[in-house]
Amino acid sequence: MQKNRGITDNLLGGLYCYLRKCLFGVLSVGPVPSHIAFIMDGNRRYAKKRNLAEGGGHRAGFAALLSILRYCYELGVKYVSVYAFSIDNFRRKPKDVQYLMELMREKIDELLQQESIINEYGVRLLFIGKLQLLSEPVRVAVEKAMRVTAHNNQRVLIICIAYTSTDEIARAVQESCKDKSDEIQASKVANVSNGAIARTDLGLKSKGIDLQFQDLSATKDCSTVLEGVEVAREKDVFAHNAKKHGNYSEAEITTCNELVEITEEIKYKEDELPSIKLVDIEKNIYMAVAPDPDILIRTSGEARLSNFLLWQTSACPLYSPAALWPEIGLRHLVWAVLNFQRHHFYLEKKKKQF
Repeated sequence: MQKNRGITDNLLGGLYCYLRKCLFGVLSVGPVPSHIAFIMDGNRRYAKKRNLAEGGGHRAGFAALLSILRYCYELGVKYVSVYAFSIDNFRRKPKDVQYLMELMREKIDELLQQESIINEYGVRLLFIGKLQLLSEPVRVAVEKAMRVTAHNNQRVLIICIAYTSTDEIARAVQESCKDKSDEIQASKVANVSNGAIARTDLGLKSKGIDLQFQDLSATKDCSTVLEGVEVAREKDVFAHNAKKHGNYSEAEITTCNELVEITEEIKYKEDELPSIKLVDIEKNIYMAVAPDPDILIRTSGEARLSNFLLWQTSACPLYSPAALWPEIGLRHLVWAVLNFQRHHFYLEKKKKQF
């Protein structure tokens, strides 16, 4: 009896897989999203609804994640992002946080098993967020997962852990400021070593004017040169020294004064702070590793973003099925993709406006 049931299950499973591939073949005729993001909401409510033991809802949610990943990859979606753990979740009871950390480490190890979906589809795992907030065992597991799958390039799974969008944006701004600061320092060195001061000095020497009283050697650093310019401006050192030595003409003194003006102009340009542009922020944002999501799906019927991908979802449709995360299935994904295809032209037009 059990043998016959096993045969029947295998036949039904094979038929379901075949029909699913046929369905995805039809969907592939239209535009296929390259990136789908998920807010996995409703695990604890699912456990309460089904009277499951502690952690039962999250374990069911992990099984649902594996199923939805398979559907996405079969459809041809390259990037999938999931909101696994918010920075705000650390405010929960320490016991609950500890349990989730242990469960997370366990599931990361499962993903790396030889027969897992990660190896089947050549998925690269990326964990983004404030990873230093994670417990040591989880952080080690995360680093191992990213290292082991770094060579995979067919699909990408981005797991947002210890993440909030506001933290992501603040970090991107800080990194952009640091980059600009480094750029300014490099520019100062370049101005002195290869810039206008050295070229002007050589030009004056070619006219027979020896600026021995002003050591503007190209080897000096920028701060020393600019110090000299400040002194020159305040004390009129060029004219003073010219008169002291008594062997400089008015034309030579004028030329020296022009040098002061050039170096003052360089100082003014160096003191200007370059503005931080949109492209600088986007370069330093966590999600620079993937294109902006084409679809954002949040289960449990909620329409809130909960501090997830605020920067990247300005032109992204939000689909909020009433199903809790462990209840999400193929029909929800198909419906979201159909809606995306129906509004694709309009969404692309909106993206170009940003």
